Amino acid sequence: MPIHTPQRQRSRALLLTTAAAVPFALAVADDVRVRRRLEAAGRDELTGIPRRRALVDHGSRLLATGRRADDVLVLLVDCDRFKQINDRHGHDAGDRVLVALAGRLHRWCAVRRGLAARLGGDEFGAIVRLPRTDTDRELLALRTRLNKPVPHADTLLEVSSSVGAAHAADLPGSPWTTLLRAADVAMYRIKSGETEFPYLGTQADAATPTVNGRRPGRPGTHLAAAQPA
Repeated sequence: MPIHTPQRQRSRALLLTTAAAVPFALAVADDVRVRRRLEAAGRDELTGIPRRRALVDHGSRLLATGRRADDVLVLLVDCDRFKQINDRHGHDAGDRVLVALAGRLHRWCAVRRGLAARLGGDEFGAIVRLPRTDTDRELLALRTRLNKPVPHADTLLEVSSSVGAAHAADLPGSPWTTLLRAADVAMYRIKSGETEFPYLGTQADAATPTVNGRRPGRPGTHLAAAQPA
């Protein structure tokens, strides 16, 4: 009978990562080999879900087919007061929240044959097919799911998320980048308290001027002011 050493057991568990990366990733976040395998597979090393490139490619293909293009819904999810979680409870707690959010969004998308991805930091994106008439109800249910407390150590971490979205039916014929920009602006308007949730990005939101390719107010946009005239 072969002897299953801890090293071999970890290697066998690694084979399950692609199919069940989200619950597995946090437990082995310090395993360098696992991180490298996830990165090679185009997945975020902490949460196990795809990264931005996969979401961009999927969204572009989905709209390019022309089949049921009006049912496409794009979402941007941002964790509120994430820095406070890190400052108060530590970065392990922050990682736990990110993994929980990723898993919840991933499962919500999987049921709807969509795709969720980590865009960077505490921000996630998603794309699904959803009839326009169902959008408000589905978004309310999603936010409720995302905002459930996250267990960590001997406490429950309170979680709050801002969810912005844009529906292809509201921006007919628009490319993927336009829907993504509209969802991004919608998320910012909700997060800043400018508008109430649920809110879907409009043509005006999609036409919001960008600075360095990013919505005004986002990190990095201040660099434009530093450039010489």
